[in-house]
Amino acid sequence: MRKAHLIIALLFGFTLTTVSCKKDKDKTEADANTEVHDHDGADIPIDAAAFDPYFKKFPQYKEFEKDIRELYQKHDHYIWHEKRGLIEFAEVLYNRVNQLDDEGLPMKIPYKKNLDEVFEDAGRGEKPNMESELLISSMYMYYAKKVINGLDASKSRETGWFLPREKMDYVGYLDTLMKEPQKIKGDKSELFAMYFNLKKGLAKYREIEKKGGWGEIVLDKGVKSLKEGDSAKAIVQIRKRLALEGYLKNDSKSAMYDSDLATGLKLYEEKHNRDFDGKIGPEMVKELNVSVKDLIRMITVNMERCRWVSPAINKQQEYIVVNIPSYRMRYVKDGKPSLISRVVVGKELNKTVVFSGQMSYLVFSPYWNVPPSILEKEIMPGIAKDANYLSKHNMEWNGKSVRQKPGGQNSLGKVKFMFPNSNNIYLHDTPAKSLFNADDRAFSHGCVRVEKARELALAITKDQSNWSASKVDAAMNGTKETYFNLKRKIPVYITYFTALADENGNIAFFDDIYERDGRLSQFLYAAK
Repeated sequence: MRKAHLIIALLFGFTLTTVSCKKDKDKTEADANTEVHDHDGADIPIDAAAFDPYFKKFPQYKEFEKDIRELYQKHDHYIWHEKRGLIEFAEVLYNRVNQLDDEGLPMKIPYKKNLDEVFEDAGRGEKPNMESELLISSMYMYYAKKVINGLDASKSRETGWFLPREKMDYVGYLDTLMKEPQKIKGDKSELFAMYFNLKKGLAKYREIEKKGGWGEIVLDKGVKSLKEGDSAKAIVQIRKRLALEGYLKNDSKSAMYDSDLATGLKLYEEKHNRDFDGKIGPEMVKELNVSVKDLIRMITVNMERCRWVSPAINKQQEYIVVNIPSYRMRYVKDGKPSLISRVVVGKELNKTVVFSGQMSYLVFSPYWNVPPSILEKEIMPGIAKDANYLSKHNMEWNGKSVRQKPGGQNSLGKVKFMFPNSNNIYLHDTPAKSLFNADDRAFSHGCVRVEKARELALAITKDQSNWSASKVDAAMNGTKETYFNLKRKIPVYITYFTALADENGNIAFFDDIYERDGRLSQFLYAAK
């Protein structure tokens, strides 16, 4: 798939589909807005002796034993039953669990047959028993883990994800749901907002799949590209694809490359932040030939990544986010995108690390202290071939290390943005501006090169110290380093999303440049 350059605003807010009870598909969840603890009559005491036999009978739920015991130590009574039977919220939760596929989770809950029997109409009104009570609590724990928490942190780290993850408090969150049951329909406080945008997109592409998706697009033999006015079978196939995704209002089924198709293709390219040259070539065809099934899997993989992001970012008014696959940096100020810039990220052998930090200072006209690995592999061989290598590259010895002096050809450019971290990664300017015009921009040794470095420096310094543009320019073109300490640190997130969506579920897909989707997909689709 050709490199996509779209960075989509991380917009907040969503609405989960309202789900009916098992035997009444038209029933709403209005009853879920009431206090769950408002049982009919006295609470039913718990028989603690039933825990051991239960976990022996249902060993797949044993991972939740500690949490379940903590839950009933805290409440010491039945949670899901009242004297007349199950509380309504239990059925609401049960219906959610039966729709895990809508959450991008290709799995079925363990012991589903046993749970189905608990929720059969015939069971309503019968005397509560510990097995059904613990089954429902286990069902809740499973749901919360899969939908809210996601794969274990050890698994996310295996896919190269080192952003900090919050530990799920299952018992505390259930208490929240019991006080505010409507949150089961969609809790903005527990999930990164992008998750819900992708969920809308998932429903859209699932519908396309139900309609048969799109066929393979094939250029006629010997044809290198198609332009407006040409006719070809491939035009019919492309027109169908664009219509299904909404880039064309309707599918005329015409084989002629007309102005209507040109408008749709232009819109498609704009959505991916590319200039359309009017031609349909092999690269575009390759991208359009990715199957809807594969795109659905990409969506679910990225929904899983969203579970790993702290929902605190939903409320942050200022931060910088870099998405590696889309080669984009976005500076958010006052909750809105203030600056978007193309970036260059680490190449395959020097992957940019997925993590977060706090930007605390800027360095104008910086020295570049050559890392030991580059000194050994690149600089020393250069010196061995040319005694004037250092002077030609504006470098000098600094003790036993080498550094490049400030100037227009400095590898860090004229400013770097520092958020101290053990990975020694930061954002910086670069003299190699032409690299930003390439589709594949994985060229660096791991740090992130920012095309609009000057604009970012202007925005930060003006906001925090009211620096003028002339003052910034003077600092950027100096002969000595100038430090600018931030009065207010700015959170920086380095992320890895191969699919991002806007609030309408319109999705942009990006190349998996570090080949991480496959590993995550294996984890996700095996976690049944």
